[in-house]
Amino acid sequence: MTMRVEQDSIGKLPIPQEAYYGVQTLRAKQNFTISNEPLHPIFIKNMALIKKAAALTNYKDNQLTKPIAEAIVQASDEVAAGHFLDEFIVDAVQGGAGTSANMNMNEVLAHRASELLGDTKDTYDTVHPNDHVNRSQSTNDVFPTAGKLTVLELMPQLISSLSYLESLLGQKSEQFTDVIKMGRTQLQDAVPTTLGHSFKAYQSAIKREIRHLKTVIEDMYIVNIGATAIGNSINASDEYCANITKNLAHETKLPLKQAEDLFDATQNVDGFVRVSGAIKTTAITLSKMSNDLRLMSSGPKTGFGEINLPAKQNGSSIMPGKVNPVILEVVSQVAYQIVGNDVTITMAAEGGQLELNPFEPIIFRNLFSSLDLLTNAVFTLADNCIIGITANREHCLEQVENSVGIATALCPYIGYQKASDIAKEALKTGTSIRTLLLEKDWMNKEELAIVLNLKELAEGQSFIKKKTTVYM
Repeated sequence: MTMRVEQDSIGKLPIPQEAYYGVQTLRAKQNFTISNEPLHPIFIKNMALIKKAAALTNYKDNQLTKPIAEAIVQASDEVAAGHFLDEFIVDAVQGGAGTSANMNMNEVLAHRASELLGDTKDTYDTVHPNDHVNRSQSTNDVFPTAGKLTVLELMPQLISSLSYLESLLGQKSEQFTDVIKMGRTQLQDAVPTTLGHSFKAYQSAIKREIRHLKTVIEDMYIVNIGATAIGNSINASDEYCANITKNLAHETKLPLKQAEDLFDATQNVDGFVRVSGAIKTTAITLSKMSNDLRLMSSGPKTGFGEINLPAKQNGSSIMPGKVNPVILEVVSQVAYQIVGNDVTITMAAEGGQLELNPFEPIIFRNLFSSLDLLTNAVFTLADNCIIGITANREHCLEQVENSVGIATALCPYIGYQKASDIAKEALKTGTSIRTLLLEKDWMNKEELAIVLNLKELAEGQSFIKKKTTVYM
């Protein structure tokens, strides 16, 4: 393999001749073999867009010549389009507050821009990664700005998946509106409800999570580009600082605003914590729903057996015919991972010191992972589970009829103590509550038909709202 030699302040390193990355990138690759995960491709794209906007802004401010600016812009466009991804070799988890990632971008763009101008990769005489590509910038404003742009690009995909799920849950709510089932509290029989109510509650919860996610991403539009090292915009002109955010907004088609306090925006990452918290809350809501669906589908003969999940794969290598709720299981596992990601993000945000948080690489690695994981999990939940759920109507009704939970509806008519006594007797003897009431002559058939109208009970209606006669 033909090699070239590049030098930085640490020393010299041989670089593959065909590589667009340079010495600082390779040094970072050698230092940080941590996660074996590359930078997120959308994050790479957004760093390239920042470099493009910076080159255009610097050119208009006479900080770059037209040929160099145009070459950097073309190289940035190529990277943003997905070219040269193999040249971004630094680990997603890295020390240095993201300097390795920023220099990886600077070196790739410098070599590509030099190539476009007719030079080779042997020198940086034509386009330099620091003097030209990184001009008027610092890792400390490029890296967090790219992080926010990436969240803004990934979040709509998550919201879209949740909106799709919310629509399916609404359809199931309508489909199951007349399926009477036993409501349960603390896993014990409570009072009648409908399967429609259960799915309506899931739908409402997802609607609420979508609203929260839309709210927290507002912080992501506020960027610190132009702050350079710590917020005082050192090495950046007034003209550059006044225009870089506007030019970046034009490139990204996003309503970006430069932070009013660039010092605050450079050292504090609380906005990412809020985003992570909203993602975590959504994941917890989805996992709780998945737990419910696993319980309602349990059995199918010896469990609740209220609903049927679509069979997606064989459930056992030893037990014939066993089908497991694998889709629901993977959703919960994603939720557990997201909770862990959120803890890491929280601690990394808290761990920042003075004018900079050096832990943004792990924040972004985990935040982007949470967004991707949850988006994929929601789509598989919707397509491979929710859409195919069916109800065991007769079994649900039978469970309600044989439950002592309906004794609660008797309290306004025969009193709590008698209702309690008859519930205990029903449990002990296996005789239904309706039969016992008739045997004791505490109610007649006509009264029972009204008081224990399961449909009305499940819908929250009761005889006591219609008639004041009490059977004591």
